[in-house]
Amino acid sequence: MAKILLIEDDVAFCKLLEKFLIKKSYDVTAAFSGAEAKSKIKSNEFDLVITDLRLPDSDGIAFMLEIKLTHPNVPIILMTGYSDVSTAVKAIKNGAADYISKPFNPEEVLLVITNALQISNNTEPNQIVTASKIGKQSVKKATGEFVKGISKASQKLAEYIQLVSPTNMSVLIIGESGTGKEVIAKSIHENSSRKNTNFIAVDCGSIPKELAASEFFGHIKGSFTGAIQDKIGFFEAANGGTIFLDEIGNLSYENQIQLLRALQERKIKPVGSNKEIEVDIRIITATNEDLREAVKNGDFREDLYHRINEFSIHSPSLVERNEDLMIFSDFFLEKSNQELNKNVIGFSSEVMTIFQNYRWPGNLRELQNCIKRATLLSQGDFIEKMALPMEFFQNEDKKTTDFSLFENEKETILEALNQTNNNKSEAAKLLKINRKTLYNKLNRYDIN
Repeated sequence: MAKILLIEDDVAFCKLLEKFLIKKSYDVTAAFSGAEAKSKIKSNEFDLVITDLRLPDSDGIAFMLEIKLTHPNVPIILMTGYSDVSTAVKAIKNGAADYISKPFNPEEVLLVITNALQISNNTEPNQIVTASKIGKQSVKKATGEFVKGISKASQKLAEYIQLVSPTNMSVLIIGESGTGKEVIAKSIHENSSRKNTNFIAVDCGSIPKELAASEFFGHIKGSFTGAIQDKIGFFEAANGGTIFLDEIGNLSYENQIQLLRALQERKIKPVGSNKEIEVDIRIITATNEDLREAVKNGDFREDLYHRINEFSIHSPSLVERNEDLMIFSDFFLEKSNQELNKNVIGFSSEVMTIFQNYRWPGNLRELQNCIKRATLLSQGDFIEKMALPMEFFQNEDKKTTDFSLFENEKETILEALNQTNNNKSEAAKLLKINRKTLYNKLNRYDIN
């Protein structure tokens, strides 16, 4: 088991990363400052050091060189913000094994760690500089559309998907609009024994109730006006596979009866036909409504509710997955770059602060659309504030106004330091920013 020293002054982020690495069978020791790290290096042997480039009491590169003097064979990985990428490249020239740009995916961290440990054992040394880029490509291929987060909500979601996927249980996915319910359904299908068969997704809200039977079960030519040829319905198309009914609460009461009969008997009858067709399907449904309340009000059949709800999964909102914001942002940026043939590296620190302070009422869908639009508009290497849509700021919670929007930023920082007797932690709280952001701004304005 490789022993890792993790140095990061953002305690919450450090703890999340520490827990993730421990689950991946690494022996992790955490330190929240350069001084604490030096003490632990003196009393312990480590196979790898992962350190943030900017520490409250030490410059990352100087700290790295100091470690290299006493432990020349221990590889060091730097964690950086996108604005520090050029500095990280210089650090590699001075002996760093690799760097990881924030935000990053957990799988990327694992790949870079594996690579660095291999380097220290004199295997494939030519991979040092390119490991991070290779890591991002591998994450894209490995994760597909479903992104595994590190938040508690994401971990619970992944646990439930892994648990229910191998079964044939009917699954009801409950969550706000834009939280990725179809992605969850696809992940269940792809992790099931039906993964090599059809996955049919149906938006129940877009089907007129008069045509629902035809859409679900098909029809034969001449069965009604406009039926000029035979039609295969969604259920027959999904035979042997999975059918996903999104926003099932929008079905009319009559359509609910037809659906219930098909689910109970596992047989369908196309409109206008006397022939029944047996179907072997797994049903996954989704809703952003409270179906139990709909049952009480008589708007949704109770027997159908129990039929589709053998196992329920909560699709968490982006607010519930706040720790995953950087991971999702990076994923959607990579996706946007591919779709738009762009090569944007990442987000400015100002944009990331705005993202972290925003409430995201549209959840993942809003985040994806925002990043895709900003990627299209960006002319440089990083997405800047000016690329964000105007309504983004109009909807922003006034209680979490981004500090970078103050007109006289340097003077405001100096006033906060003065009020707190130069206590940087208290000043950061007063300014409603995290301590790391404050240190970055102190460096920018050369404030000691």
